[in-house]
Amino acid sequence: MPEHSPSPTPERAIYGFVLYLLAFVLFFFYLIWAWIPDAWLHQLGLDYWPQKQWAIALPTFLCFCFLMSYPVYFGLTFLNSPPLTSREVIKDSHTITLTGKIYPPESIPPLSDLSITEVNKRLYLHDS
Repeated sequence: MPEHSPSPTPERAIYGFVLYLLAFVLFFFYLIWAWIPDAWLHQLGLDYWPQKQWAIALPTFLCFCFLMSYPVYFGLTFLNSPPLTSREVIKDSHTITLTGKIYPPESIPPLSDLSITEVNKRLYLHDS
């Protein structure tokens, strides 16, 4: 099985180029619809078009939805996280602990979680 990489394969490059051209064509038609008066479009035989107010309302609505996605995402994160009084906040199935291994003082220890007693010692016990 080939290894996945972010470099563009020929298929991805072709799809990307087609989407790039399609975006420009759609934007061009959007600008024509938004800026050319309805009388000119009717003379060309283009009778049915949405009302011109949608040229402003739709992009505004999409920008609003994009900006509101951040508070909604943060709210869902807070709703799905356990409360601070839960034991799952202190230790769960993904906790990584160092079990009695001694490392040289100049070395960087491997990534691990600190126990709540170690956190309390470091935060609240000061040597005077």
